Amino acid sequence: MWGVLADADQYQKWVVGTRSTHEAEGDWPGVGASLRYEIGMGPLTVQGHTVVRVCEPPDRLELEASAGRLGTARIAVRLTPWGEGTLITMDEHPLRGTVARLHTAPVDVALQLRHRLMLTRLRNVVEGGRSPADKEAGEHV
Repeated sequence: MWGVLADADQYQKWVVGTRSTHEAEGDWPGVGASLRYEIGMGPLTVQGHTVVRVCEPPDRLELEASAGRLGTARIAVRLTPWGEGTLITMDEHPLRGTVARLHTAPVDVALQLRHRLMLTRLRNVVEGGRSPADKEAGEHV
């Protein structure tokens, strides 16, 4: 699981809304490292970037994501061993800009739906990178 979070090339595969990633700056996911990408919905696209704020392998990653004039958000991911699998806790809060000013209960509902989709994508990326034998013997998500 941590291997996917620590691989900048995997970001667009599990982060909802990310169409393509560009260059990573620094040693991802080290604190201060950043990743540039294109965010899109339908025909609309925005250039974004994410900076690593906290990195405590193999269980904690906190990011600050920026979508230009739309604003920034803090995204915290925690991985906790849970039986034979891994419990993933994801928390996202708008920090600045339009997204922060428009943060309401309905927006929180939309964020929860987004997180469910991201967690499903993350699981699919993790499981897709392992052979069937690895899946049986290894980490369960």
